[in-house]
Amino acid sequence: MDKNRNKKFLKLPTLGGKKGIIKDIVMENLIYPKAAIDNNIEGDVILSYKVNNTGDVVECKVIKGIGFGCDEEAIRLVKMLKYEEVHNRGVKVTTNNKIKIPFRLNNDKGVSLNITYTESPIDNVEEKDKQGNTSYNYTISI
Repeated sequence: MDKNRNKKFLKLPTLGGKKGIIKDIVMENLIYPKAAIDNNIEGDVILSYKVNNTGDVVECKVIKGIGFGCDEEAIRLVKMLKYEEVHNRGVKVTTNNKIKIPFRLNNDKGVSLNITYTESPIDNVEEKDKQGNTSYNYTISI
């Protein structure tokens, strides 16, 4: 068997070689759209996009969307991806990619979180510190 058969002729753009890096980038930067939260929208947005030889994401399109701002957020996230630049002896390579971005609300079945913020002076009397600043107690109840 010829050893050259297993070698790839063209190098393709990568995201630093780490397998889960796309998931990390997407999940760290995902901002759930308010319209989707208000309407309890969950689902997956599937996108197709191209990566050019300089590592930039171009031509990002929604294949399957769920609306309520999630499609636009998914496009924003994919456009944030920056692949490594590839040099192929003068050949400019553009790759086609697909990605599925999950939108999930973190509902714990009826458990709601209420935060109460209370501000009051210590012992209902303003106390001054050495610099003359007033000290207050803060109570946050969850």
